[in-house]
Amino acid sequence: MSIKQLSESGNEAMTERALSALSRRKFLSYVGMGSALVVGASALASCDKDDDAPSGGVNLGSGDVGILNYAYALEQLEAAFYTRVMMSPFSTMTPTETAFLTDIRDHEIAHRNFFKAAISAAGATPLQDLEVDFSTINFADRTSVLGTAKVFEDLGVMAYNGAGKLITNPVYLVIAGQIVSVEARHAALIADLISNGTFSNTTDVNGLDTAMTPAQVLAAADPFIVTKINASNLPTS
Repeated sequence: MSIKQLSESGNEAMTERALSALSRRKFLSYVGMGSALVVGASALASCDKDDDAPSGGVNLGSGDVGILNYAYALEQLEAAFYTRVMMSPFSTMTPTETAFLTDIRDHEIAHRNFFKAAISAAGATPLQDLEVDFSTINFADRTSVLGTAKVFEDLGVMAYNGAGKLITNPVYLVIAGQIVSVEARHAALIADLISNGTFSNTTDVNGLDTAMTPAQVLAAADPFIVTKINASNLPTS
């Protein structure tokens, strides 16, 4: 059974529920902020051009919308990577690996599209499409591709783990928990493809996944992202 069969029904249902819950009217009603949120989101969407100037980078924003844009940036990176992998699979890719990596690509694209829709549903403007740089990756080499995939998947799990405490809206928190569980499955699968039985090697001595702050995650991802990202307004606690 593929990873897609294991998780696609739950993942699709989660996306449908979440997008429904985050339709603009229901979202505003849920958080009880009404027109105040519209004003705040509009202010975010209409930030002056200095916020997006090259010197400061593309601003992720603040509060929960900033965290959503942060997640959206990471999902853009992962979706772009797996799309590139499957455009020209390495020659030794087995049918099983093809099925797994195709499933992961589709999950990451779904996550990317979900965050874009969720940010728009909140009345804010999604982060622009990022320019990525995969020049250091040898897509013809299995070791290079899977090694990079492991970096991205482990980074994604640590990013969601670190961002959870920064989210104030319970709807977003539930969604983040559902998405990170899928990312963790990806990470475990990639680890096992590299070396069988290593799926749990990212946990600490207490059996817990580690966490990283947005600043740490973006620094780690920076070599692969050409677009300069400004995360200075994200919450830190």
